[in-house]
Amino acid sequence: GVVLGVVETKHAFDGFGHPATLVVALVLVVSAGLVRSGAVFLITRTLIDAGRSLGSHIAIMGGIGGLLSAFMNNVAALALLMPVDIQTARKAGRPPALSLMPLSFATILGGMATLIGTPPNIIIASIREQSLGAPFAMFDFAPVGGLTAVIGLVFVALIGWRLIPQREDALSAVKDIGAYIAELTVPEGNKIVGKRLGELDEEAEKADVAILGLIRDGKRRYGHSRSVVLQAGDALVLEAAPEALDEFRTALNLAFVEEKREEHLKAEAEGLDMIEVVAKTESRITGKTAQAIGLHWRQRTVVMGISRQGKRITQRLRQSVVQPGDILLLLVPKGAGPDVTDWLGCLPLADRGLAVTENSKTWAAIGIFAAAVALASFGVLYLPIALGIVVVAYVLLRILPLSELYDHIEWPVVVLLGSMIPLGAALETSGGTELIARGLIGLTEGWAPWAILTVLMVVTMTLSDVLNNTATAIVAAPVGIEMAQSLGVSPDPFLMAVAVAASCAFLTPIGHKNNTLILGPGGYRFGDYWRMGLPLEILVVAVSIPLILIFWPM
Repeated sequence: GVVLGVVETKHAFDGFGHPATLVVALVLVVSAGLVRSGAVFLITRTLIDAGRSLGSHIAIMGGIGGLLSAFMNNVAALALLMPVDIQTARKAGRPPALSLMPLSFATILGGMATLIGTPPNIIIASIREQSLGAPFAMFDFAPVGGLTAVIGLVFVALIGWRLIPQREDALSAVKDIGAYIAELTVPEGNKIVGKRLGELDEEAEKADVAILGLIRDGKRRYGHSRSVVLQAGDALVLEAAPEALDEFRTALNLAFVEEKREEHLKAEAEGLDMIEVVAKTESRITGKTAQAIGLHWRQRTVVMGISRQGKRITQRLRQSVVQPGDILLLLVPKGAGPDVTDWLGCLPLADRGLAVTENSKTWAAIGIFAAAVALASFGVLYLPIALGIVVVAYVLLRILPLSELYDHIEWPVVVLLGSMIPLGAALETSGGTELIARGLIGLTEGWAPWAILTVLMVVTMTLSDVLNNTATAIVAAPVGIEMAQSLGVSPDPFLMAVAVAASCAFLTPIGHKNNTLILGPGGYRFGDYWRMGLPLEILVVAVSIPLILIFWPM
């Protein structure tokens, strides 16, 4: 924008200090605090029962997810509930695919109910303040967004899940990979005697074998000790498929384990855990390979399997580029699962339980957040200030460690917001917004205002399915205001239509981060989303337009 002369140099970074950017960043941190406090753990454990029918389960899980999403980041809400949903599906003997997509859609719907529920609402409230002098309040979105979310959830629980194609349980498929832990010994006079353990990496990578460590004199030494000098009689503990193991054994002239050493191998295996994680868009490993980030030597962790859209990858795992939504089956040192997951920036697919077990802190986290929401709702405190106080309180009470504060902010979202806000303003001042608005009005000339409102909503919803919903809101909201002014009606119904439409991205796995996160665990394919998403989007338009006209008349 600066290069093209659309954005003045002095305003290029205004977006990073914009209230909408601050609120989005603070909501992400507050959401992390609520998760760490265990504030929702007891609710989910009390209400979730594997013996319920699928429809009842979806209604309850979706209700919890929608309610959480109204007050915390919807990605955080899904991350909290997804492991619970997967475990419940396994206990009930059904594929997680039948309930994960409904859960994702429910968390997206729930975010429409409040100001802080989703970034588009925050942005639209801010744009309203700039254009009309006052922002939307905390619960101004509830009559339209909340009721639309409830009706959408009813559809998902009664009808929507039946439209999801039956898929194999991707989580079971990724475990069936044919790889196992084995041991090969170094014979007397072998060419690798006197070499360092790290010098075997090249040969191991050629054969697609992972060196987990070695056993010497009955004691384990993990594979991250790259400088260990090999001796005759050492036993290398390896992870590999049978054919890869044989290739590695032949190349280095190693020997199979003696019977007396089996107890050492068993001890080595007992010192390891198998965990499942799902890669997020911003995960450390996304777009890279396990080898490139040094997963093996930095975290003593081996990739045992990858599942992508329901299909498992078993060859050259450490050289496979990881994509968002992939499930990774990892072999980690005993008890290191949470640390490895956090280091990777992935989501665990097993419930970690309470991060903070003290009831006083759990209720303190809820109470502080509720007080901040109430004070902001009644106009006593400016929303960014209220949320900032919550973050400070969480740090002081040790609900959220100061060292982890910045880790919970999704920096790509913040950078996108900070960059797009000046462009959105420039689009308005340069006349671009007016041009788009006049074009839409010209296409709908002679139509009733409610019909034009519907067109704006459909166009915005379509953009949100292929673009980031935050960027969609920044572009579409000023267009809505310009259209309303051209028609001589109130801008509020147009802003509310943009808010609902920008939040509803149900047709593709790329329209919303939640849809991307369930892609791997659900074993979905790209074309599976529209089967339930298209009827849901049509329902959202059909329900929200009358609600907008009732609660926000033109």
